[in-house]
Amino acid sequence: MLEEKIIKGYDPVIMRKLLRYLAPYWRIVALAVVALLLSTGAELLQPVVLQRAIDNHIVVEVYRFKQADLTPELSRELRISPRDPVINGWVYLHSSRLEPLSRERKQSLRKQGVLDGASWYLFPIEGGSTELAGLVDSHPKLFQHQNGWGSIPSDDISKLARQERTLLKANDVSAVGRAALLYLGLLLAVLVFSFVQVYLTSLSGQGVMKDLRLKLLDHTMRQSMSYMNSNPVGSLVTRVTNDVETINELFASVATSLLQDVALMGGVVVTLFLLNPRLAIVAILTLPPVVIMTIFFRLKARDAYRRVRLWVSRVNAYLAEHIAGVDVVRMFAREVRSIAEFVGRNANLLRANLSEMYVFAVFRPLTNLFTSVSIGVVVYFGAGMVVQEVVTLGVLIAFLNLINKFYQPVMDISEKFTVLQSAMAGGERVFDLLETESRIPDTGRLRLPEKPEGRIVFDDVEFAYKEDEQVLRSLSFSIEPGENVAIVGYTGAGKTTIINLLARMYDVSGGAILLDGEDIRNYRLADLRRVVLPVQQDVFIFSGTIEENITLGSPMSREEVRRAAQTVNADRFIERLPEGYRTRLAEGGSNLSTGQRQLLSFARVVAHDPQIVVLDEATASIDTETERLIQEALGRLLAGRTSLVIAHRLSTIKHADRILVISHGKLAEEGTHSELLAVEGAYYSLYRLQYGEQEAG
Repeated sequence: MLEEKIIKGYDPVIMRKLLRYLAPYWRIVALAVVALLLSTGAELLQPVVLQRAIDNHIVVEVYRFKQADLTPELSRELRISPRDPVINGWVYLHSSRLEPLSRERKQSLRKQGVLDGASWYLFPIEGGSTELAGLVDSHPKLFQHQNGWGSIPSDDISKLARQERTLLKANDVSAVGRAALLYLGLLLAVLVFSFVQVYLTSLSGQGVMKDLRLKLLDHTMRQSMSYMNSNPVGSLVTRVTNDVETINELFASVATSLLQDVALMGGVVVTLFLLNPRLAIVAILTLPPVVIMTIFFRLKARDAYRRVRLWVSRVNAYLAEHIAGVDVVRMFAREVRSIAEFVGRNANLLRANLSEMYVFAVFRPLTNLFTSVSIGVVVYFGAGMVVQEVVTLGVLIAFLNLINKFYQPVMDISEKFTVLQSAMAGGERVFDLLETESRIPDTGRLRLPEKPEGRIVFDDVEFAYKEDEQVLRSLSFSIEPGENVAIVGYTGAGKTTIINLLARMYDVSGGAILLDGEDIRNYRLADLRRVVLPVQQDVFIFSGTIEENITLGSPMSREEVRRAAQTVNADRFIERLPEGYRTRLAEGGSNLSTGQRQLLSFARVVAHDPQIVVLDEATASIDTETERLIQEALGRLLAGRTSLVIAHRLSTIKHADRILVISHGKLAEEGTHSELLAVEGAYYSLYRLQYGEQEAG
């Protein structure tokens, strides 16, 4: 019996099994990872582009050092190179280059005259416009220029006319425009690469789902009948549908989000340290409370999610049971009691949902609070560093942007944890089914001919569905080719079990069943079931047309289908249907009567032309008129074939060649109808129970 596992935490064993199904799609996954990295990189570059635009072209701060007073040690600290602009004996450096110097060191250098205290605006003259060169020449007291560079104190820019300021900063305006286009390009790159990554991840997830469903269906269809009978159909269907869908969520949603979130968070940390290690340390020190809160939330969310899934399962089970059995509820006037019981279960589900909501209702505001606290801490310390000229304004703005990007995945990771748990539980159920082997071994190597003789021998056969409940006990009998043998007995005597064993729906516990002198276990299952066809007591009709229900996918012409239906007199009711053989049947054949469904099952057997036919109480639910039609067809159906007929209605087997009476799993009597009546044994008792009073009347 399959156990209903509600939830399970992360399990590396299950994940490794799932990854094996992902292996065939490794190229798609690799492309998805590349797209993910490109998308994350483009997202992380956005604050950097913003920072460069602010520091280099919007809020430009350049300081100059007296070249003659630069010591080798100071030159190394400032990373001075021959490419740095030099004007009139002063080396001009961007403010970001001064970050290695402490505030005290800068003050000392200013007092020594090595560092000019004023901020300067630096711009290239070579390659620029002639108007810019003319502007410099027209204000010799404001501008300094040499070696293709020009400079002006930042405070003196306001002394220029508006047109002159526009001309002076034309390069910066142009650079800001290029930065804006680059920023827009990064946004489009995030959009494109995110789409590619989501599409490829979903494609691989759908591929895994397809493979798992095919594997599950193939595995389930090959399981033994004992396994199928001991597990509810709904539970098996859930494995193939819902549980596989949760695995798809793992690949398409959780794995994608987790990879993206981890990559983004890791990228943010790296970018922070690249921009400014000192301010990055301040930002990182605000994270431990978030980590502790996330771990605590994960535990609380897991418990809340477990309760929700448990009560959803119980509510669904109660609804399914009572809706299916609504007629019994009404007949015994149980409506009020049933509703009261459902109210209790529904209330428990409500409380479970509310508890889950409370967890998220607390977690989300706390995450927003910690985000604000982190931003506040970074603003406080970062603003001080800006004043101290240790950090530029652009770096501070980039930090605030990156911290927001860091906290966005925190909520996502925590909320995706519940989906991860559900996927682990689904994966565990799926692999429990896949790893359960309860199938009839198809190890036979012998091929059956198209038309075998059909001689059947039960040689000391024993069988038990459960170890302590023996059904057949040393059962032995034989059926000659072409012989029509009936099997009768009280309910539970083992009649249907004989049919199941002959078709190898189960394997015998002891003894052997021989077909044409060979143990049926030595034949290939497909061959055996091709020549042994049972007509079950409960006829199963598939959704589809009547023709499809007769052919069951085998290649047959319409004329062959029609002849098969005529043989068993099924054509009479089929021709009366609106679309004849193309009439579509509802689920379970609910738009046919019981007799019509059984006539259809007879037509199936005739169409597939088996050598051995088994009728398992096939006329038990047929009215007298339909039974008369079938009796006419049975002679044509069974002619030249070995047949076993199991029936409670003894009128259908009076003309059998031989009748076997089964009692408590053993052969009690055998003979013809008249012979068995003459000995007045078990068959005589059965006959009198059914027809004694009628004949006496």
